[in-house]
Amino acid sequence: MTEFSLFVYGTLKPGEFYHSAYCGDRVLRADRVYTWGKLYHLSLGYPGMGEGEGKVHGVLLTFADATCLEAIDQLEGYRPDRPSKENKYQRCQIPVFDERDRLLTQTWGYRMHIDKIRQYQGIEIPSGWWTNPPVF
Repeated sequence: MTEFSLFVYGTLKPGEFYHSAYCGDRVLRADRVYTWGKLYHLSLGYPGMGEGEGKVHGVLLTFADATCLEAIDQLEGYRPDRPSKENKYQRCQIPVFDERDRLLTQTWGYRMHIDKIRQYQGIEIPSGWWTNPPVF
């Protein structure tokens, strides 16, 4: 059995709307971390992370295996077998760091292309931390 990890920054974080249904009791560990990018609140009511040089704060979820990934991909509008422009988010490997700025690992996370962020009227969240309702 190989552990699987996922960086989450929105509705999949512990305490947020989709965490219980998609992650819940399958999570072995949940650690506060960050990655590099820009975080936006979208008109759809949830966030999108784009490329950038700011810190995007989130949670590194560790699971016993990747059995939850297919359902999370569907939630995020990602299918690896279709052109990237047709996906809402792109699942990609991203570096995550701890509070002391130490690289912890490369892990899966979901980024959104800036064109999609604009399409969904994204408003940058300067703090890099999304909550519902968002605080700017």
